[in-house]
Amino acid sequence: MTDLLHNLIVPSKKRLLLFSLQVVAALFILIFPVSSLFAQMTNNPFSKPIEANDDIIVVGYKEFATLPSIDGEPALAMDLETEPGGDRYFVNALQGILYTIKDGGAVTEFLDLTDANWSVSLRWTVLERGFTGLAIHPEFNNVGTAGYGKFYTLLDSSNTDPEPGFIPAEDGNDAHDTLLLEWKMSDARSKIYDGEAPRVLIRMEQPYGNHNGGQIAFNPLAKPSTPEFGALYISIGDGGSGGDPMNMSQNLTSIFGKILRINPLGSNSSNGQYGIPEDNPFINNSDTSILREIYVYGTRSPNRIAWDANNGQMYVADIGQNTVEEISPVNAGANLGWKVWEGSFRYVSRNGVDVADPRNDPEMTFPVVEWDQKDPLLQRSSVASSGLAVYRGSNISQLQNLLIFAELISGEIFYVSADELPTGGQDAIRRILLRHSDGNKTFLQVIQEKNVEQGQDEAYRADVRIAHTTDGKLFLLNKRDGVIRLLTE
Repeated sequence: MTDLLHNLIVPSKKRLLLFSLQVVAALFILIFPVSSLFAQMTNNPFSKPIEANDDIIVVGYKEFATLPSIDGEPALAMDLETEPGGDRYFVNALQGILYTIKDGGAVTEFLDLTDANWSVSLRWTVLERGFTGLAIHPEFNNVGTAGYGKFYTLLDSSNTDPEPGFIPAEDGNDAHDTLLLEWKMSDARSKIYDGEAPRVLIRMEQPYGNHNGGQIAFNPLAKPSTPEFGALYISIGDGGSGGDPMNMSQNLTSIFGKILRINPLGSNSSNGQYGIPEDNPFINNSDTSILREIYVYGTRSPNRIAWDANNGQMYVADIGQNTVEEISPVNAGANLGWKVWEGSFRYVSRNGVDVADPRNDPEMTFPVVEWDQKDPLLQRSSVASSGLAVYRGSNISQLQNLLIFAELISGEIFYVSADELPTGGQDAIRRILLRHSDGNKTFLQVIQEKNVEQGQDEAYRADVRIAHTTDGKLFLLNKRDGVIRLLTE
């Protein structure tokens, strides 16, 4: 009898338990549909591609200057800067050479950073390491000022002595430092650098070989006697690898994954080699472990920065992980999201983002422009936002009042209205093509044609940069043919 009762009761309990689980599961699905549970992550978050054929703007160009080859290879041009109060342009090549260019296109080698006299020990690769950044102090030609004859370089060095002032959260797999250096000329008008070895302002240990440094720049709109005048912005990647493995972008005690703002002529930093502006957003924070140099955080690989002359707004082109490329506004103290967010979407992994609840965090600053790495116009192997300018000039009427940006690899150049910036998505993004003798072409196609003329193999990527000078010109730079091109009507 006992066995019989057991056989009757136990199965009943099992059936009851199974029924209960089925009810719970059904209710869970009703509340949280399968699509919410399993179909939210994607590596293709934008349903509509960039329009390939509508509203294309075509501009002309001319070959402004050609940089000399370096060790038989094209000069890998990075930045082009106007000489403040002078008549030269300065261009840095990733291999460690700084050039000057006159308006007629005459090129002069101004400074070789690889010269042993400077003890720089430059470490460069074609992609991300080397002489990456250049900025010229706005008082460069003002005799008797503290900024006279001074300019700044951001570079990677194999010399890891002395101990860096900034180190990553953990040891990585690379052994090099990124340095911010100050150079001082005796005579700012000299045709070649005539000063002594540079002064190290910042030394940071890099854990990985990528995302080292981005751009350094002074705000070209800043007026003398204001705190913004002479403030140097420094964009720093998240340390590299992928997915910010040390979670440094959101860490306010880490220099990585940030845009910094310093006074290079000051001395109130922890190492006494530079100053921290009194209006920096974290200068008075009660948490003394927070770095006062930080202006913006939550960046991944902030490649280019630019300002809008109409309203003073600053923007940054930040390279995404594997899904979204973005351009975001830069305001004091802002969190740009990485690696909690990639663009408008919550970051999940290298395989994709969660599209279920975009832009749902009032504490974050989200992009004004973003696009899909899987867009048909772009090369699938690699995609990166690069090149950035807000054009308020009058030399090229087609480009007036546009925010102009580029994709590094494909050489595609895009625009949106600078006055009607989208709040997400990509519907407003349109293309800019270059007028050529045998039809309109992308920048990569122009480079490839030049490669043929040079007797070189055709480049497989453009590595495009856009330079918007203080005299209102727009230049295209690249790492593939050594030619600097000036955009025209």
